[in-house]
Amino acid sequence: MPELLSTTAGLWLAVVASGLYHGINPGMGWPLAVSAGLMGRGRRDLLAALMPLAAGHLAAMLVILLPFALMTALLDWQSQIRIGASCTVIAFGVFRLINRRHPRALARIRPSQLALWSFAIATAHGAGLMLLPIYLGLCATDALDPAHQASAVLMAHNAATAGLVALLHALTMVITGGLMALLVHAWLGLKFLSRSWFNLDLVWAVSLILIGGIGLATA
Repeated sequence: MPELLSTTAGLWLAVVASGLYHGINPGMGWPLAVSAGLMGRGRRDLLAALMPLAAGHLAAMLVILLPFALMTALLDWQSQIRIGASCTVIAFGVFRLINRRHPRALARIRPSQLALWSFAIATAHGAGLMLLPIYLGLCATDALDPAHQASAVLMAHNAATAGLVALLHALTMVITGGLMALLVHAWLGLKFLSRSWFNLDLVWAVSLILIGGIGLATA
């Protein structure tokens, strides 16, 4: 039991850590919040811009996690589902390593459509896929007796877990990104963006492969 609790706590910490990682990454949108603050009414517009960014990111997580919440009710296929999901994450990470260009379709989304932009960018970068092995680890039922598990109960439980994982991740992301935006807007200034801009695409791709590998090893 202590080992199980430790594993579960570690997985939830991984959800928070990925949210911090996405929040710090400027590619997830906090510079758009800075822009909204500079061109509008200051911090009020900056904070208002964070809400659609968070909503879009949350939607991108749920689109990936909720279908797997239904699939995990198939107890006999637990291992296959986890192996398949982990391989998908690894394959997408390899793809991101080879092709780091952003999809052209993203350029057609106006900055004013923050929720749509956030959803599209998170999906294109595989943000939801990154959470998938972590989520499946939290929903593992290997230690449970299948004879006493009703599929409807499992689906409801796993769907709730999917929502909680997505919500905690998105909340951590938007708080971290909001703090970055406030720092740049109030103290660091735009020179920070020009001098200290950092691209995390390589780290992101490697992280996808690493998390997929861990999921594969634990499946």
